[in-house]
This record gives sequence, C-alpha cells and structure tokens, in this order.
Amino acid sequence: MKLAEQIVEQLQAAGVRRIYGIVGDSLNPIVDAVRRTGGAARGGIDWIHVRHEEAAAFAASADAQVTGELAVCAGSCGPGNLHLINGLYDANRSGAPVLAIASHIPSAQIGQGFFQETHPDRLFIECSVYSELVSTPTQSPRVVQAAIQHAVSIGGVSVVTLPGDIADEEATAEVTPVAIPTKGVVMPTDDVVRRLASEINRAETVAIFGGAGCEGAHAELMALAEKIKAPIGHSLRGKDFIQYDNPFDVGMTGLLGYGAVAEGIEDADLMIMLGTDFPYDQFLPDTRTVQVDTRPEHLGRRTAVDLPVHGDVRATLAAVLPLVEEKKNSKFLDRMLKKHEKLMDKAVGAYTRKVEKHTPIHPEYAASVLDRMLADDAIVTADTGMCNVWSARYIHPTGRGRLISSALHGSMANALPHAIGAQFASPERQVVSMSGDGGLSMLMGDMLTAHAYDLPLTVVLFNNSTLGMVKLEMLVDKLPDFGVDVPGTNYAAIAEAMGWHAVRVEDPKDLEAAYAEAFAHKGPSLVDVVTDPRALSIPPKITSDQVFGFATAMSKIVLNGGAGEAVAMGRSNLRNIPRSW
Repeated sequence: MKLAEQIVEQLQAAGVRRIYGIVGDSLNPIVDAVRRTGGAARGGIDWIHVRHEEAAAFAASADAQVTGELAVCAGSCGPGNLHLINGLYDANRSGAPVLAIASHIPSAQIGQGFFQETHPDRLFIECSVYSELVSTPTQSPRVVQAAIQHAVSIGGVSVVTLPGDIADEEATAEVTPVAIPTKGVVMPTDDVVRRLASEINRAETVAIFGGAGCEGAHAELMALAEKIKAPIGHSLRGKDFIQYDNPFDVGMTGLLGYGAVAEGIEDADLMIMLGTDFPYDQFLPDTRTVQVDTRPEHLGRRTAVDLPVHGDVRATLAAVLPLVEEKKNSKFLDRMLKKHEKLMDKAVGAYTRKVEKHTPIHPEYAASVLDRMLADDAIVTADTGMCNVWSARYIHPTGRGRLISSALHGSMANALPHAIGAQFASPERQVVSMSGDGGLSMLMGDMLTAHAYDLPLTVVLFNNSTLGMVKLEMLVDKLPDFGVDVPGTNYAAIAEAMGWHAVRVEDPKDLEAAYAEAFAHKGPSLVDVVTDPRALSIPPKITSDQVFGFATAMSKIVLNGGAGEAVAMGRSNLRNIPRSW
C-alpha cells in the first residue's frame, strides 16, 4: 500500500472518524487515502471540508474536548498548515488530544527556498507536545505511533510533518499497535496528606479556589467544603465541574469574574487551590496557600505556595477528608454567601430585570434568556471577549452540558469553529455558539461549512458593532476608545444568503420566540441580537487605579467633544456597578 494509506489506517485503528482540513496538492495522497476508506458511515474516516485551516484546528480542538478522544486536522504545505497554528495553540493549551498532519514541499527541495517552503516541524514545536518530520516510509509508522501516543497520553497536540512525495511512496515498514495505557492516578505521599490536613485544621477560615483539574471530583469537593465551612470560587475552565449543585459557590474571579470570590479568598486564613493554573496573579491574595495539581510545574508559579501538593484532586481530597476536623463556626462562609447573593442580585442581575422594553438589548438579558432555554446537556461555545463574560456570568452549568472557550489562548473567532467540531462530535446534542460580531466576521467563511453539512447548530450573535472588551481595556488604561467600532451590519441577511435560517432581533420581547425557532430548525440557525454597544463588563474586584483610568478616559472623551457618548456609556453601565462602592 501507499504510505498515505498506511497512515490513514493507523488513524482508523486509533479511533479517528473525522479529519478537518482543506485539500491541496501536497496533501492529495492523504486525502485520497481518506476517500478510499468510504467515510465514517462505512467504518472509515470522513473528510470535513472547512473554509479556513484555522477553523479546522479549532473544530478538532472542540471535537477532542467533547469526546476525550483523538481528533485530527490537516493542512497543505506552506500557507495551508501555517493557518492551523492558532487553533493548535488553543488545543494544546486546553489539553485536547489533537493530531495535525502538516504536509510539506517535495523532500528533495527542502532547504532550497522552494515555492511555499516553511519548516512545520520547527514552527509547531511551541504549540505541541510532539512534532516530527517524516523523512522515509520506513520511519513513518513509528513517528505516527509516537504522535498518537503523545497526544492521547499527555493531552495536547502532536504534529506530523509529511512531504507529499514521501506520502505517495510505497509503505515499507510494519505497523505495531499503539500502546496507550489507562491513565494512572497521581497520589501525594501519606506525609504530605497529613501536612495538608494539618494546614486545614489549624486555619480558622478556609476558602477553596478550583479549576479544570476538579473534573470528576465534585462529590469530594462538596464534602470538604461542607466539613470545613469553606466558600468555593472557580476559574472559567473550572465552571463546568464546580458550579453546579454547589451550595458553597461564591462565583468566579479574574477579569471576567463575578460574585464574592475575590473577597472570599482574600479574607480567608488559608486558600486551597485545586487543579488550577489561574494566570492572573493580581487576583490572587497574599495569604497562606496550599496548591494541589497533577502538573508539578504548575505548583507555585502564580502565587507563593506554603504547601505544594503533587496529586490528583479527587484522590487527594478523598485521602485528606478523614483527617480533616469538622469546623463548627460557619460565620465566614455565611458572610461570603450573603455577600455573593447581594452581588449576584444587584450587580450581575441588574441588567436582567425590567429590561424587556430596553433597546438596544442588554447583552446580559439576551444571555439570561438563552440560559433558560438551553437543553440540559447543551454544549455552549463562547467567543473570546464580552461573550466570555456573558457566558461565565449567565450560563449555568448542569453537570451534563459543556462550556467551551479559548480560555487559555484567548483567541478571537473560536466560537463558530468550536461549535462545528462539537456538533460533529455530538450530532444529537444541542450546540450553541455565543459569538461576537468581531469574532464571527473573522471566520465567517466557515458558516458555509455548517451549511454544507447541514449541522443543526445555533449561533447566537451578540451584535454590538464594537470590540467591547478592547474598548473596556482602553478606558481602564486611561485611553479614549479608538479603532474598536465598526459599521452596523445585518448578519441575519448574510446568514440567509449563505443558506442558514436566520432572524434579526432588535426588540427584547422577541428573544424567546427567536431562540425557540432557531433551536427547532433542523439545520444551522443564526439569531442576530442587536445589543447595547456601551454595555461593559465590571470585574468583581475593582482597584482605585481602574476607577481612575476609567474616569480619566471618560474625561478625555468629553474634552474631545464626546460628552453625549460619555453620558450614554455611564447610563448604560451605572446599574452594573456593585452597590458596595
């Protein structure tokens, strides 16, 4: 057989059912080998023809995150595979098992400045756990095997660089089965478990801050919080695994955060960080801290840690629970829960009450109505920026659904291609993309992908004709907003021209009907919600510098003749400012 056929057989044996990509001459042997499998309906592999390779990598990332299985994307030589890099960064930082096939120029031309020459085996090193060039057919089976093992066992991206002429040669080496072990559980030593219990027992008040590493540890986490009367805060990536059925929840910290978590972790005698590598150290308190993580390199790199614990969160909590003494005093927890309820009601909830007649539509209201109408096991993808804020604050996890975003890489335009990959991975589940107009317009061409495959996903477009998060960043940095606004665009009309069911909503009273109609449609749907461009995110912890920066920027707007704009922005956001100011 041809080498390309052998590679595709290896992927089939690893359980791969789809390859996302765009065809090209250097990739033709692989594409033809995929064709020969007969497609997934016949037990083979489907070629998913996207409109941009960046979308292919994002789709593979979401596919892998939803299924927990290996997903594959591919790009032709030079510009083709270079387009993969943004989505691959997202996948790698999310720990998604993705294999990327980066086809290469003819092997005899490598190093000669040939047409479209790049060096993918070098370029993708930083966004992968494995990256290697296939130089001969004999070498290939072991490289592909290693790529699969790295991606699945470690959790991240593997890149196989494959010259087109090598792919078209005859296979010369036997394939050996991929040896992917059942993942073991990292356990701290008994001594470390006893020290952890001692730290918890001697602290009068304890706060817990958890991340994505808490997946699968919900019961143990609730048991610990109940025993030690600890409020629980979470990161964005921890939301799915921590917030549901959680009577100790005090919200999310960080730039997108909400609730009382910032105050809770700051006022506690001890903070327990569980499975989180939360990057914003300015939101972490200078208090006594223990940290539990399976990745030892994460321990202590964001804040000073008094007790680093190398261990799986679930296993560590199960081991320490019998050694932890029950705390009788719940005053700290009660105070944090009361504070959280007040903030949720007066700050986060401010935009969702008595706004049925307010136009432009409050984006918070659009998100809260969407939350009420989602299926229990819905997969929601969220664009980076204000959509991250609205999804974090208003989409409530159920323990069965998923919220997928570019939380660590922070790329624009991720929501639509993430939704495409999630829908292919789970065709029976409701998939909703919370897209901003900036993000959607960046990779809008892949709306044609959703139409071509008649995917029943729904895009809820928060159309405010501005880059809202960047606008806020400028104002906090004492700068008048500039270069963030774009002309108003009727994306519903564009979507209809691309074969989608689409409706434009300008009156908040029409939201429920528009959502219901979109969810009932059997193909791709878009709800173009015209939202208030002046609605900005107010973080849960606001410094005097941020307030001063905002005020200074508003003064510059007034001095430059924008008094009306400054007043309008103030009115739009006044109700979103915590009453404790």
